Amino acid sequence: MELESLDMRKKLKKDEYRSTLKALQLDIVGLQRELVDRRIPVVIAFEGMDAAGKGGAIKRLTARLDPRGYEVHAIGPPDVQEANHHWLRRFWLRLPAYGRIGVFDRSWYGRVLVERIEELTPPESWKLAYEEINDFERTVVADETVLLKFWMHLTSDEQLRRFEARQNDPYKRWKITDDDWRNRQKWGQYIEAAEEMMERTSTEDAPWVVVEGDDKYYARVKVLREVTAALRAAVETDGFGHPAPDDCAPNDTGGMRSSLGR
Repeated sequence: MELESLDMRKKLKKDEYRSTLKALQLDIVGLQRELVDRRIPVVIAFEGMDAAGKGGAIKRLTARLDPRGYEVHAIGPPDVQEANHHWLRRFWLRLPAYGRIGVFDRSWYGRVLVERIEELTPPESWKLAYEEINDFERTVVADETVLLKFWMHLTSDEQLRRFEARQNDPYKRWKITDDDWRNRQKWGQYIEAAEEMMERTSTEDAPWVVVEGDDKYYARVKVLREVTAALRAAVETDGFGHPAPDDCAPNDTGGMRSSLGR
């Protein structure tokens, strides 16, 4: 995958975006109910260049969902306690319960991206991580979890435009930091690391979905279409999901009580 060769001119008109987004969000609400009934867990991981639209896509993905049925994990550096365990442990602990959706804003791929580029992890460790990640994802998928991985991409020129817009907007200034500007100087290194990451970890069970993100409307709709298709395929598969214990069946009123740990 050569990220710089992507067709970044893909766009969606505002009217089409609004109508398509509304329809997809409605589909996902219905599918969420099916996930609960069938006890199917879902993991959705977002990676990408800074300002590529991860947060915007997550916001539109979760906007209409029952908040009892999903959790968004904003992943940063490990804390002191997490750093005293195997690096994947904190992600194992955040995997969703059966019937729930776990969304990761950044993920375990930081090991082979920022930790690699910032030299926070020795080369022998981040190189080993490709195999560890594949084993981790293979185990998750074997447990009948829907696993989706999105790489949100944008051009260098568009990133600069968004950085400057954030810098000049008092309501969005918090979204831009000195680290963002510093990381921009390492654009080529991040592209190289991302391309190797996708080459080494895009598997049949857990492929990467690359999202052309210069146009936010197009990017958000592509993400929701991919999620909708994956969830629909899961709930339509005979025998997919996990049997519910007697005390974890949905209540008679159709609520999400014990299936969601309520």
